[in-house]
Amino acid sequence: MPATIIMGGQWGDEGKGKLTDALAGQSHLVVRANGGSNAGHTVVTSAGTFKLHLVPSGILNPECVSVVGPGVVVDPPSLVRELVALQARGITIDQLLISERAHVVMPYHPVLDALEETHRESGEIGTTRRGNGPAYSDKVARRGVRIADLRKPDRLDKIVREAVAEHNELLTRFYGAQPLDPDQVVSDLELAAQFLRPFIGDAEARVQEMLIAGKRALIECAQGPMLDVDFGTYPYVTSSSSSAAGACQGAGIAPVHVDRVIGVYKAYSTRVGAGPMPTELHDETGELIRQRGREYGTSTGRPRRTGWFDGVAARHVARWNGVTEVAVTLTDVLDVFEEIQVARAYRLDGEETTAVPSLVDDYFRVEPVYETVPGWQQDVTGARTRSDLPENALGYLRTLETFLGAPVTMAGVGPGREQLVPLTADAAILGGSIAR
Repeated sequence: MPATIIMGGQWGDEGKGKLTDALAGQSHLVVRANGGSNAGHTVVTSAGTFKLHLVPSGILNPECVSVVGPGVVVDPPSLVRELVALQARGITIDQLLISERAHVVMPYHPVLDALEETHRESGEIGTTRRGNGPAYSDKVARRGVRIADLRKPDRLDKIVREAVAEHNELLTRFYGAQPLDPDQVVSDLELAAQFLRPFIGDAEARVQEMLIAGKRALIECAQGPMLDVDFGTYPYVTSSSSSAAGACQGAGIAPVHVDRVIGVYKAYSTRVGAGPMPTELHDETGELIRQRGREYGTSTGRPRRTGWFDGVAARHVARWNGVTEVAVTLTDVLDVFEEIQVARAYRLDGEETTAVPSLVDDYFRVEPVYETVPGWQQDVTGARTRSDLPENALGYLRTLETFLGAPVTMAGVGPGREQLVPLTADAAILGGSIAR
């Protein structure tokens, strides 16, 4: 059976976890493809609110196999804490599977992350300082520790001591920082490994066998494509590929198995950390959006930057990722506005453009060219069907469709599972455009 990719359409934090949770009931497995504990997905259910970081959102469905894919970097103690917390709330974790090929975030990685950010001074990227960047750097440099290494204590002891010794040289000689105690690192990692070993296995083989057997898969991406290491606002990007193509690589699923790419977009724009954001609002409107949208990071608690919907960046993402349909989340946040702005183009050096600059210095200089759309000034949180939405709200979603070139099939009107409104009868299964 084909697979569905659920990916963000902006700079992350678009509500992908909620959509994954909603569609997990139709799926047999959910595979987390990239990122690490720096990512955060908030899912609101009848059992309460769950803030997930490393664990796939499918974990809340006991019938669904939840896979931490090979493209993820895993902080073992953090993963253990997250799993224990889920168990304490009555969530079964028996269906969790962690890829042996995933890489480990070691204790020296967050230290290096913080030191590198400080070393950049005014040029800070704005990382979460969870160690993901240094972990991916070690992966590419072929000196990383992998989840497979956790399976054998003797091998783990040897590899970890060698890795700590190498990184202590960097910490002490280059940064003048304190070295890590290898005995403590080995002890802490072995303790986490004891808990995680029952869940470690050949995840890619299991995923491929399930697909061949006709099972349906969801591939869950972290972050957003505007943070993609290749196509995002480089160097203000994440360390992994948060694209549809990267999702296949990070999940161990062949592209031919994918028949559906759902782009998840907020009804406005947000961003965490440094980097260009042309539609950012520094006024009362931006603060009102932040408060109404509860725009604070799941992992860090940092306030997010807020602004109007950036149609240029959104179209850029939709095109190069082959987005087949769109879910627009947090539509209700815009309930109070008489007029809503959408950036239809950028102005650079006096000329309009609908292209995303590849040079970040140019991206910092662009000015948004706005199109004004009438607001609806009605509370839509109680909407459950398309007919419950005001005509102006539907008109706004149709406007977004014209920028994205893909049908908007679902609209989020609140944090709950039941507040994801299908805009066509078959939206949850096949997709389709808003009726005109």
